[in-house]
Amino acid sequence: MAKLTITVEVDDTQQSILNNDLVDINQWVQEAMTGKIHNCWKRMQQEWTTKLMNDSSFTDPIPSNQADFVKLVLARSDYKNRKARDEASKIG
Repeated sequence: MAKLTITVEVDDTQQSILNNDLVDINQWVQEAMTGKIHNCWKRMQQEWTTKLMNDSSFTDPIPSNQADFVKLVLARSDYKNRKARDEASKIG
């Protein structure tokens, strides 16, 4: 998967509003993303550790490092990302 670059555009007024509270807008955005990634990882790890442990056909060890764990989960046929889950819930 390629690296993702996210750009956020704010106009002068919005920048002034943010500068009223923030010392460094970019630093705040970066730290907010880091926090969101951490929380998403915790939920993904909890959800899939339980699923893997309850799957009698899965007999391999559960990876202890994040990259291998995510790779394993994404390779499973029963994995759906948020968009796919939302679309499936609209159909069914």
